[in-house]
Amino acid sequence: MIATFTPCKLAGVIDAPPSKSMAHRYLIGAALSGKVCTLSGVDYSEDILASMDCLKALGAKISIQGDRVTVDPSGFMQVDAPVLECRESGSTLRFFIPLALCLGKTVILRGSQRLMERPLKVYEDLCADNGFFFHKTAETVTLCGRLESGDYAIRGDVSSQFITGMIFALVYLGQVATIRILPPFESRSYVNLTISALNAFGADVRFTDDYTVSVASSTMHSYTGRIEGDYSNAAFLDAFNLIGSEVHVENLNVDSLQGDRVYRDYFRQLSQGTPTLDISDCPDLGPVLFALAALNHGAVFTGTDRLKVKESDRGQAMYEELEKLGGGLLFGDNTITVPKQNLQYGGIPLNGHNDHRVVMAMSIVLSVIGGSIDQAEAVRKSYPGFFSDIQSLGAKVELS
Repeated sequence: MIATFTPCKLAGVIDAPPSKSMAHRYLIGAALSGKVCTLSGVDYSEDILASMDCLKALGAKISIQGDRVTVDPSGFMQVDAPVLECRESGSTLRFFIPLALCLGKTVILRGSQRLMERPLKVYEDLCADNGFFFHKTAETVTLCGRLESGDYAIRGDVSSQFITGMIFALVYLGQVATIRILPPFESRSYVNLTISALNAFGADVRFTDDYTVSVASSTMHSYTGRIEGDYSNAAFLDAFNLIGSEVHVENLNVDSLQGDRVYRDYFRQLSQGTPTLDISDCPDLGPVLFALAALNHGAVFTGTDRLKVKESDRGQAMYEELEKLGGGLLFGDNTITVPKQNLQYGGIPLNGHNDHRVVMAMSIVLSVIGGSIDQAEAVRKSYPGFFSDIQSLGAKVELS
């Protein structure tokens, strides 16, 4: 799909889409609760559909009515030789590997080649240390083991998703356990989201110090609630305000634990000068921050190495697309500098790199200068309604 923009300004009021991060966690928490649970406000992005498919493959029953999802976990984890379809969702793959290791049976997890290129060594090492079978190909991971409760040490500098995945597994096992996080500990806020979600179902999970997560035996209960708005995707709507639009984004919890809520402070700094911003705890904001820095006063970003192992190498992807417009990025040691740029569309369509956040970031740029971006369908991964939402605010964009 190609999205073609004519320069435009946006105006109006819009709700932020539901949080993908929270939806993953609440859907899995519902399955772990052992009780029928209903969640509303679910947005059926490709990543969320992947997690729902994996829950069904593990025996949970899921029914959908509008934006309401009911999870019946009566058959959860009572399956033989399941195949889990993770599509392109890194969260899904990393969240479900430890649960698969609780079965004591052979489990296959499938996904795209790019997904399987993303780091899994934390789990490879876990399997090697415990004598479990672990085999990865270009499109699959095959596992067999029986994980037990205990004391585990996990690196905190690769992805917090490994820590979350282990928390889910240890809650399922239902015995006293601990996870010691080896510093540096990046994206702590995502682990806080996991703990908050599980606590809503009655799980006894908590930090006992800055680097130790305790999981205690607990009686979980049913939960009915609504998924809160997503700061990660709200940033792409709010970004239009830094380039002359008047968009009011609602449906955001001011007390949210989402780490990407920092975008508001970072946007303020970008509008006022040329700041140095650390994105090690909010790598999903990288593309939109780079786009806004290029359109405003420039900026220096630190903690950028993790951008290499996302849906694309996001630093390189943004460099290539901005270069087509007469700009670019400067790379350093775990840093990326974005100079202020005079961007102009040269007639060559941009490439979305099959990355939803690159597509949305470059859409913001093209709303200023006009032009087209290919692979625009990548937004379905996290925000399938992105283009219809910005069209409702006055964006002049045609899809073909």
